[in-house]
Amino acid sequence: MLCALMCPMHDDYDLRQEQLNKASLLSSNNFLENLLEMLISNVEQGAGALVISSMLDFLTFALCAPYSETTEGQQFDVLLEMVAKDGRTLFKLFQHPSLAIVKGAGLVMKAIIEEGDEEMASKMQELALSEGALPRHLHTSMFTVSSDHRMLTNRQLSRHLVALWTAENPIAMNLMRRILPPGLLAYLDSPDPVPEKQSDTMNVRDNVKLAADQCPYGKVPDWQRLAGRAAKQVENFAKEKMDVVLMHWRDRMGIVQKENPNQKPVVLRKRRQRIKIEANWELFYYRFQQDHARSELIWNLKTREELREALDGEIRAFGVDRELGSTSVISWNHQEFEVMYECLTDEIKIGDYYLRLLLEEDESEESGVIKRSYEFFNELYHRFLLAPKVAMKCQCLQALAIVYGRCHEEIGPFTDTKYIVGMLDRCTDRLERDRLIFFLNKLILNKRNVVNLIDSNGIRILVDLLALAHLHTSRATVPLQSNVLEAAPDMKRESEKEWYFGNVEKEKRGPFSFEEMQEFWSCGELNANTRCWAQGMDGWRPLLAIPQLKWCLLASGQAVMNETDLATLVLNMLITMCSYFPSRDQDNAIIRPLPRVKRMISDNTCLPHIVQLLLTFDPILVEKVANVLYLVMQDNPNLQRLYLTGVFFFIMMYTGSNVLPVARFLKYTHLKQAFRSEEVRGQDVVQRSVLGPLLPEAMVCYLENYDAERFSEIFLGEFDTPEAIWSSEMRRMMIEKIAAHLADFSPRLQSNTRALYQYCPARAVSFPQLDSELFCNIYYLRHLCDANRFPDWPIRDPVQLLKDTLEGWKKEVEKKPPSMSVDEAYEVLSLIQGQGLLEESVIRKAYFRLAQKYHPDKNPEGRDMFEKVNKAYEFLCTKSARTVDGPDPENIILILKTQSILFNRHQEEFEPYKYAGYPMLIKTITMETNDEQLFSKTSPLLPTATELAFHTVNCSALNAEELRRENGIEVLLEALSRCVAVLTASSKPEDMAVQVCGHICKCYSVAAQFQECQEKIVELPNIVRDLCRVLYYGKGIPRVASLAVQCVTSFATDFLLQTQMYQAGVLWHLLVYLFNYDYTLEESGIQKSQETNQQEVCNSLAKLCLVSLSHLGGYGVGREGGVPPENAIIRKSLSAMLTPYISRKLGSSSPAEVLKLLNSNCESPNLIWNNGTRAELLEFLEHQQERIIKRGEFDESLATEFVFSDHSKELIVGEIFIRVYNEQPTFALELPKVFVASLLDYVGSQAQYLHTLLAMTQASQVESQLHAKRLQFAEMALEALRNVIKNNPGSESECLGHFKMLFSLLRVHGAGKVQQLALEVVSTVTTNQDCVNNIAEALVLPNLLVLLHSLPSSRQLVLETLYALSSNTKIIKEAMAKGAMIYLLDLFCNSTHPQVRSQAAELFAKMISDKLVGPKVRLTLMHFLPGVFMEAMRDNAEAAVQIFEGTHENPELIWNDSSRETVSTAVREMVLEHFKQQRDNPDINWKLPEDFAVPYGAGQDELAVGGVFLRIFIAQPGWVLRKPREFLVSLLETLTELLEKNNPNGEALEMVTTAAVCLFSSQVQLADQVPPLGHLPRVLGVLGHKNNAVPKSCIRLIHALSQNQLCVHSMASLETIGPLMNGMKVRADMAGFACEALNHMFQREQTQLVAQALRVGLVPYLLQLLEGVGLETLENPSATKAQIVKAIKSMTRSLQYGEQVNEILSRSTVWRAFKDQKHDLFIYESQTAGYLTGPGVAGYLTAGTGSTVLSSVPPPVDCENGDLG
Repeated sequence: MLCALMCPMHDDYDLRQEQLNKASLLSSNNFLENLLEMLISNVEQGAGALVISSMLDFLTFALCAPYSETTEGQQFDVLLEMVAKDGRTLFKLFQHPSLAIVKGAGLVMKAIIEEGDEEMASKMQELALSEGALPRHLHTSMFTVSSDHRMLTNRQLSRHLVALWTAENPIAMNLMRRILPPGLLAYLDSPDPVPEKQSDTMNVRDNVKLAADQCPYGKVPDWQRLAGRAAKQVENFAKEKMDVVLMHWRDRMGIVQKENPNQKPVVLRKRRQRIKIEANWELFYYRFQQDHARSELIWNLKTREELREALDGEIRAFGVDRELGSTSVISWNHQEFEVMYECLTDEIKIGDYYLRLLLEEDESEESGVIKRSYEFFNELYHRFLLAPKVAMKCQCLQALAIVYGRCHEEIGPFTDTKYIVGMLDRCTDRLERDRLIFFLNKLILNKRNVVNLIDSNGIRILVDLLALAHLHTSRATVPLQSNVLEAAPDMKRESEKEWYFGNVEKEKRGPFSFEEMQEFWSCGELNANTRCWAQGMDGWRPLLAIPQLKWCLLASGQAVMNETDLATLVLNMLITMCSYFPSRDQDNAIIRPLPRVKRMISDNTCLPHIVQLLLTFDPILVEKVANVLYLVMQDNPNLQRLYLTGVFFFIMMYTGSNVLPVARFLKYTHLKQAFRSEEVRGQDVVQRSVLGPLLPEAMVCYLENYDAERFSEIFLGEFDTPEAIWSSEMRRMMIEKIAAHLADFSPRLQSNTRALYQYCPARAVSFPQLDSELFCNIYYLRHLCDANRFPDWPIRDPVQLLKDTLEGWKKEVEKKPPSMSVDEAYEVLSLIQGQGLLEESVIRKAYFRLAQKYHPDKNPEGRDMFEKVNKAYEFLCTKSARTVDGPDPENIILILKTQSILFNRHQEEFEPYKYAGYPMLIKTITMETNDEQLFSKTSPLLPTATELAFHTVNCSALNAEELRRENGIEVLLEALSRCVAVLTASSKPEDMAVQVCGHICKCYSVAAQFQECQEKIVELPNIVRDLCRVLYYGKGIPRVASLAVQCVTSFATDFLLQTQMYQAGVLWHLLVYLFNYDYTLEESGIQKSQETNQQEVCNSLAKLCLVSLSHLGGYGVGREGGVPPENAIIRKSLSAMLTPYISRKLGSSSPAEVLKLLNSNCESPNLIWNNGTRAELLEFLEHQQERIIKRGEFDESLATEFVFSDHSKELIVGEIFIRVYNEQPTFALELPKVFVASLLDYVGSQAQYLHTLLAMTQASQVESQLHAKRLQFAEMALEALRNVIKNNPGSESECLGHFKMLFSLLRVHGAGKVQQLALEVVSTVTTNQDCVNNIAEALVLPNLLVLLHSLPSSRQLVLETLYALSSNTKIIKEAMAKGAMIYLLDLFCNSTHPQVRSQAAELFAKMISDKLVGPKVRLTLMHFLPGVFMEAMRDNAEAAVQIFEGTHENPELIWNDSSRETVSTAVREMVLEHFKQQRDNPDINWKLPEDFAVPYGAGQDELAVGGVFLRIFIAQPGWVLRKPREFLVSLLETLTELLEKNNPNGEALEMVTTAAVCLFSSQVQLADQVPPLGHLPRVLGVLGHKNNAVPKSCIRLIHALSQNQLCVHSMASLETIGPLMNGMKVRADMAGFACEALNHMFQREQTQLVAQALRVGLVPYLLQLLEGVGLETLENPSATKAQIVKAIKSMTRSLQYGEQVNEILSRSTVWRAFKDQKHDLFIYESQTAGYLTGPGVAGYLTAGTGSTVLSSVPPPVDCENGDLG
């Protein structure tokens, strides 16, 4: 029950209640002490397991997380201290057989250590050792494997306790180190996460979540919530009973019951964790279950079993000891407990590491982190020094290398490096040697160790070992290597006898081969102390001191590495050591003296042997040697003498593909070798490079100009480019030549690895692939000039290449024989002469012999002879011995082509420079031109030379001027004339003469752009003559013709040259080419090229010719943006032959557009062009060509006066074909205004002719056959004028000033089409306001008005024209004066064409709308028609016509057949009279008599107000008025005037009043406008009028207005009630109306009107009426009384005056009878309800119910000829 109170056993519990229960139960220390005594006694007695379990649960709920969070802090600390005092009791429970009790004890122990103070935790940790709990729980934590949840929970608890007992406890950790290997304990310090993390089975409750969760019911299933409720009810019941039971106990213990415990908030106690577990125990246990085999840890099933057995035995033994000594307190002897792993006794362990596994580990393993590396390294080294056996020493050396390689930074410098180097020098075991080298390889990771190695002569020792690589014969073969080594097989036996030795008698024996030395050693003739010698040694040495013999004969043991691997490792070491000592500092300054390691390697004792490793041809060794040499030779003073080692021969013999390090080395060194004398220092790269004799010139330049990667790519590949001609065959040939050169030395290294090479220059390698090549700068010119294969090959330095080609040109022209002959060279070398070129080996041996003899170091007197020998050998080794005498034309052609390429591709670079080769170029052209065999040469220079002339001139203006100074223009003319003379119609593009003509034409084209050159060309007219001849024969050579056309275009910038070319007939040639154009090819979208498509060549030529023609005529823009001069005669000729339209397009349109136009049929206003015109022109051009070329005749007039036969039949005005334009009126004109002006001029001339003709014939018809053509042209011109103005807005402005002429054509009555067309022109221009204004100024309107009557077919057009003109007030005035009103009225009234009548109505409406003349127009119309027609015309012209034709009787119009007939007849008579007068006299005016009015009679007797007939309006109140407000104003004004009269007309008053009431009933909103008009005071003022008809009218009006809010407010501000009451008194029969009005007003305005009613005594008056006084004469007084009651009740609702009204009413006896009665049945609707017929439909014919009768008889048909009177 206590446990249930401490922690409810259900999910639906209350933390607050739990906290209160704990506070109550733990508040008494005596109670707690009694509980603990009970626990201790049961534990000591070994009984009461249930009691112990319950007590542990109680302590768990009080002290252990997470239940302890609801325990009050002070109570927690007190109870924790009480439990910790007797800690041994808890430890005894760990031995209990019940797992639940063990778990409970463990949880309590966990709480004590985690949350107790330091002393308490320390005591528990000590007891864990002394009570043997640590090994027990360690065993549980490591070896418990189960799927049982309880077992897993106990294991987790044990692991946590072990972590707590060992945390910050060095004694416990020492015990752990004795139990477990260090490598396993190292995981405790690892930060790595656990791959597989186990779930937490101890913490099962989250108190923070529970405390913060306000709605726990949503967190658990329904069944669980119901069960929780039931459990809580049981708990509450038990608590009530417990309170009764414990009541006396509380009183006895002095515990006061707290009030309102539920009000205490839930505050969780903050847990403490004074001892933090920082070790990674989770990773430890995870790794514990795995097997490990590493240098620091061997852990497997055997070791785990041994550990288990050890722990089991120790726990069992301690248990037995406790049982035997149960009377005393037994403590475990943990100080001496240690686990010995018997399975690991055979492993060699140094420090914490197993040597075997350390040696087997991969150095790159991440797990290979060595702890306490410095101590471990020292222990290893100590073991190495003490090891007696070589095997053990080698193992230690291997381990040392591994440890130092991994931890060299922590270990630091190794002080015994010199000792290790000494051991390497002294050792004779191959395994020990290799291990020492491996160790040294790791030691050099520290720079200080490198210094010690250098100090101990380690560089020399390592280099001695390098040479052993020559003895490795089992390496993989490299392609072509056999060719190198077997170059001289017959010399093998001699070269291998290298060795000498001294026997015991000190006799020198030898030479012997290395194989023989091995036999001597085998038979015992040689021993370790035998002194031996071979070439390359500085003296006799004992065999033990000679590395080759020592390691091949004397050494024992099995090597780890073969000779190649050993050399690779040593080279890597040298590279690493060199990297520590750069040759330059951080400021890139050269360091001097050179770093010692590089000095030692570059010494003669080391460097040759490193270099000679290249002859092994092993790919790795070659690469490493190249890297070493590259590092060592950086800024090395000995770099200039490096070539003496033969490195360049050796390295170029390499056949592998890993040549990038080789290329890097060669690039740095090849130009820095002092292999030549000072006199050749300034020569080109090839001569300065030590590789010059071995590689082609291009490869040497490539090496210098590009990076090593690019050179390597070329060296390994197959290239045939301008910069590199190289292939594998050429490489093989080079290797063979070098191998033959080294044939005497290469085999010696296999016998004597320290043999030294004696340098001898090699003869230059001759490559057959380059025999026909000319190399200049860095390019092979033949390839560079090959535009097909290398069209745009990049040129690195074009200026330098030009200089070199000019120099090469000069050398080629001035070529001389070599300074030394072959025989002289043979004589110097003491060789036999006269037998041709000797073998290279013979020459080399002779040179080597003499060089040794006369070398200055051996023979100071032989310096001169030594230099002669060198010069002779160099001559024989170079190509000079094979030089051919005399210039080579092919080479000169290549040089000229190269220069052309340079100037063509690099114009910007050469623009500032003046070409220096003109003297030689002009000389070459002159010589070629004067050569009689010019056209039969196999390699003519003239085409190439003239092409170069063009490119130089095209590049720079300086060159053009220089060419002129050198008479180049004249020389080129001579060449052109020579070549033009041989041109024929069958000439081919590849002919030399054709090529020369093309190049010279291009040259002249460019030269003509410069003024001085142009002047020179003007002085040479033969140039133009030759150009024309080239054009004439250009049909077969269109590309050259194109160049000639471009030349013509360039010449066209000068007027004199234009004239010369024109007179030479250039137009005939150019025009012919235009018709070879095919526009379908251009528009096909097909990919095309001039190289493959001949038509594309023709098209291009045609375009060029067109451009040239435009320049000749001065059209468009010339080159450089300049404008060519205009040439009138050429323009005239082109206009005649190509038509003006096409000739104008020469300067504005694209060539393709013009050419398409020329080569297609076209009939447009601008151009009539077809097959006939083309054939006619081509025939003319070919004829002129024949005349000028064959006979030299030229006639300028022939071109300018040329006319096409088709064009001579057409009317052409302003260069426009009028007939075609009229057929295509929408055609877009280029200059429409110009065309309009031309048409007006032409029409003006024809108008004068027509008027003259009319005056002469005195007839109305002038279209006689005699004048038909001219009249037709006039009509065509007028039609064109109409079309151009209509389709080109803005062009009508050209008509300004011509309107008198145009309007005069309207009077040509005999020519109807002319009148019609002139009218259309006038109608078209009226869209322009300026034209309208100009017409108004011209005063020509009568001519237009007459057409309304005389030309019926054009009435609509005339009306449209007048409508447009009526926008001008002046024209409206003129129209009024000239009778337009009567003409229009005639059309409106009498025309039979509905559209004409509508147009007339529209025109009237527009004239009326004019601000100045409109009122006069309206007044004039009012003389003929009612005003409603004017409004109808304004709103809808067609409606106005329909109104006129119909019969109407509505509020606004009364119209019938009689009215219509009267008006029509009057108008018809007036228009006939005026037309007769105006036809004879256009200036006559029309004026209407002042008293004139048409008596149409309808509606004369009707009362009309504001244009509305009142009688009809009352009958049709729903009629939609056109102007309702104007009618309202007029109606109220008329009504008030009648009301204010003394004796008004009663009938009129009644009608006006009724009309007003109908108006306000049908259009309620109009009442809003009554107050502002000011009529209300006047109406109220006449309510007391003596004429009783007046008050009646007033009451009816007020009744109608009482429904409007604004009117009621207005009447409230006036004295309304008094006058109204007076009116009621005068007209008692209107009392009901008046009371209804009062009711309406009181409902809308109560305050002021009720006040007026009280003031004038309205209430008593109304009560009097209710009594019947004054209503005696009424037929139905009840209805009136009902209205009175409603009015009175409305007054009682007044908030301000209602009480006063009720007070008056309360005193009335009659009111009591009426106040509660309902009078709805007696109240009648307004009398005006009958007028409310709803809104009508707007419109004159459909509005309201007015009668409209349309005529059913068709109108008469108009006369086509008009009514002429």
